[in-house]
Amino acid sequence: MNSIKNLGAKASARGMVLTVLGVITLGVAVLSVGVSYHILEPRFGAWAVPTVAALDALWVVFQATEILARNNRLRAQRVMYAGLALTLINAAIPTADLIVSEPNSFDLAMVLTPVAIIATKGAWWLTLPALGRKVSEQTSQAIAERRQEVADKLETMEADAAHRIELLEMATALEERVAKAETEYRKSVLAAQESMTRDLHQQAEATQKAVTELVLPASVAAIALPDLDTWTPTAPTLPTTRAALTPSGTDSHAGQDAAPSHRHGSRHGGRDAERDAAALADLASVTGVPTPEPGEPLTDEQLDVVLRHLRYRDDPPMSYRQAVAAFRRAEFVGSEKRVRHAWAALMTKEGTAEAEEDEPEDADA
Repeated sequence: MNSIKNLGAKASARGMVLTVLGVITLGVAVLSVGVSYHILEPRFGAWAVPTVAALDALWVVFQATEILARNNRLRAQRVMYAGLALTLINAAIPTADLIVSEPNSFDLAMVLTPVAIIATKGAWWLTLPALGRKVSEQTSQAIAERRQEVADKLETMEADAAHRIELLEMATALEERVAKAETEYRKSVLAAQESMTRDLHQQAEATQKAVTELVLPASVAAIALPDLDTWTPTAPTLPTTRAALTPSGTDSHAGQDAAPSHRHGSRHGGRDAERDAAALADLASVTGVPTPEPGEPLTDEQLDVVLRHLRYRDDPPMSYRQAVAAFRRAEFVGSEKRVRHAWAALMTKEGTAEAEEDEPEDADA
């Protein structure tokens, strides 16, 4: 319904334009008739009436014919040329009279008439192509719908372009801010590096000067550094003189000299115990049994693992008596009968059962 109303309004607007142009054309024709008759009547007498009427009537007819040609310039080409010729003739009559007339006989109508005729003809030439042909309501509706689609598309494109321009402007502003922040950060990093380099350079110069001027004695380089595995926090022994000897003539620090040696042996013993425990844990892990723990009852598999570990811990391998003694020292729990049976099974696997079975008897003897 809205499209039909728009088409009706468009059709009425086109008719209104043509009506206005037609009324103006008739007015200009009447003005031309009056002026031309006033000019030609003294020369032609009564013949001036049909002459002027014919010129202006044909001029109006040619203008109307252009309208009926539906804006088809090829079809209305001859009519357009004829209308142009009549326009020039109608405009030339008052113009020529204005030129040859006396200066004191100036008449404003003589000036307005040719201008109005030429302007009216020019208005038709400008307006008719823009109005287009008259079409049916269905065609007009289709054209209007298509034109509306194009208008909507153009408006959408313009809105999208505006949004993209706004986005790009905002992105540009953000990029500038980010670039400025990155520049400031890099400048601060370079300034910190410059300060650090200057400080290190000054420290290096001072260190080089100290190393050159103050040479360390050889005794400083001879100080041994502690070993991570054997180090314990003990105070170093202070250097002494011969006056520090006791009245009996012996050094008062002799006991101290012996004590570190004893502690050194203890440290080695502790380290060996740790290695033995680690080896036992690895053997138990490979065998697939829980690690045997001293003071806890052992299963047959754990007992076999402990005896194998004790036998092959040293080179040459331990005998039965040595392995049992080490078993008891390590505080493993197991009866003599279980240990003997486990040892016999171990020797059977090795193929040395007979030699080892006699060993306990020899040891008893």
